[in-house]
Amino acid sequence: MSRTEAISARYQGLDTWADGEILSALWESQMSALAAIRPALGALETAARAAVEQLRASATSRVVYAGMGTSGLLAILDGMELAPTFGWPSERLAFLMVGSERGLRALEGASEDDAAAGHRDLAALELSREDVVIGVSASGRTPYTTAVLEDAHALGALTIGMANNPDTALLSAARVPILLNTGAEVLAGSTRMAAGTAQRAALVMLSTLIMTRLGHVFDGMMVNVVADNDKLRERASQMVQRIAGVSPETAEKALAAVAYQVKPAVLIALGHASDNDQAERRVRASGGDLRRALAAAADTSAGADTSAGADTSAGADNSAGGTRRR
Repeated sequence: MSRTEAISARYQGLDTWADGEILSALWESQMSALAAIRPALGALETAARAAVEQLRASATSRVVYAGMGTSGLLAILDGMELAPTFGWPSERLAFLMVGSERGLRALEGASEDDAAAGHRDLAALELSREDVVIGVSASGRTPYTTAVLEDAHALGALTIGMANNPDTALLSAARVPILLNTGAEVLAGSTRMAAGTAQRAALVMLSTLIMTRLGHVFDGMMVNVVADNDKLRERASQMVQRIAGVSPETAEKALAAVAYQVKPAVLIALGHASDNDQAERRVRASGGDLRRALAAAADTSAGADTSAGADTSAGADNSAGGTRRR
């Protein structure tokens, strides 16, 4: 029996406990779930580094999430946040989950066992060896998700497997296995609880580190956010003000010139670019990394100042020499 399916003696008579006692037990289990991530930090770092290398190497490489049940929903939740939070292109994102829209309305346990569907769905995706596939399964032996990861690995894609039980097929199929050893659940087998909490947090940590290394974070700010409502436009303005050290009016003017994109707006606000096209060229030249773009712009400005100073000095010398000759 897997650890997530084990019936723990700790919760014997749970249904007879006082409300506060049940809630305390649930809280303790949630805290233990988060603590289970610490031993996996090294694996998460390895996975993030490999994913960044893969995603930088090709402008068309995709992040593909695969999972069933609660694990699938958590994977979808993490992936759906990449576009608004980090400006990740929707065409570079894919999800594999049996039932798709139907599965979002009602989780169907039997579909998890459909390994053939996993093989078919991955084939239909036309996976490339440049893609990154993240498979999530609490048990670590879900046939659908395991089939996806096995085929993706065979095709040469980067495969990352996340499971809550050791020595499982899913972890074996992954180039980078991530074990979140959460143990027995308060309700035996209900992996929406501790296992789900650990998966959710680990997925957020993994995707955030990947997006940070791809240049979409500056200090503690999401500088590639899609500012498509009032709240996010205000956030974008605050970021430009803070990074560039400018007034709200200057920040708003710069943002308006670049359709509220924070990175090029910072360059314009600082005078490192005169318009949207130049600002975006500078951002692209830096690989989308704002800190690198700012450093390159500062170097260019320093070089121009040095050159101007040398020209002025030479002009002064020539003028003085001419006076002496006269």
